Amino acid sequence: QVQLVESGGGLVQAGGSLRLSCAASGRTFSRCDMGWFRRAAGKEREFVEAITWNGGTTDYANSVKGRFTISRDNAENTVYLQMNSLKNEDTAVYYCAARYTGTYYYTGPSTDEYEYDYWGQGTQVAVSS
Repeated sequence: QVQLVESGGGLVQAGGSLRLSCAASGRTFSRCDMGWFRRAAGKEREFVEAITWNGGTTDYANSVKGRFTISRDNAENTVYLQMNSLKNEDTAVYYCAARYTGTYYYTGPSTDEYEYDYWGQGTQVAVSS
């Protein structure tokens, strides 16, 4: 089991920056790929960025390319999302998710939310113009 708690959300002006954190509990964090997803009001939840269990590979949505960076610290059981040059369209609830890699059906990093096993409660990010 992995429990996830996001923090760092808030209100920021367009062009500004925020860093989201996701603190994980449980012994299997270091064996989990981690992802950030977001849901804007009235829209489906969408993939933002992901990092493998060892930090070796990351993947990201085109909409955040060059602006957002995911990282992790396995010693601290924490994953981060650094968000720069924020835009109004980045306004959403941001969710942290974990995908356990120690299963026979694991095939590598995923952008599909249905392949993630554990989810946080989310943190609101609001970008004002």
